Amino acid sequence: MHELSIAQSIIKIVTQDMPKHNLTKVDSITLRIGEITQIMPDALLFGFECLSKDTSLDGTKLIIETVPVKGHCKTCGQDFVFEDWPHGCPECGQTDIRIISGRELEIVEFEGS
Repeated sequence: MHELSIAQSIIKIVTQDMPKHNLTKVDSITLRIGEITQIMPDALLFGFECLSKDTSLDGTKLIIETVPVKGHCKTCGQDFVFEDWPHGCPECGQTDIRIISGRELEIVEFEGS
């Protein structure tokens, strides 16, 4: 369950950044997570809730924005969203494709007081 170590890293990063922004409480943390990462949002939310209990992030809401897997066909130049992974380009059918999004795992922002 790698979601637990990801939750731990989020807590560490945000906790270290709180003093830089004069925050003592964080209300929400927004994340961007690509579909190809295979991170299970429910497991991440549960892990975060467990690990943040009795810390400065206790009660903080995690907001998860899911990023679809997008590809770029090197043959015809078409950009597309993968509807049925891992098939080829929907325009020309070729499989020489570069993934251009869907691998993200980012803390976009956190808000507090």
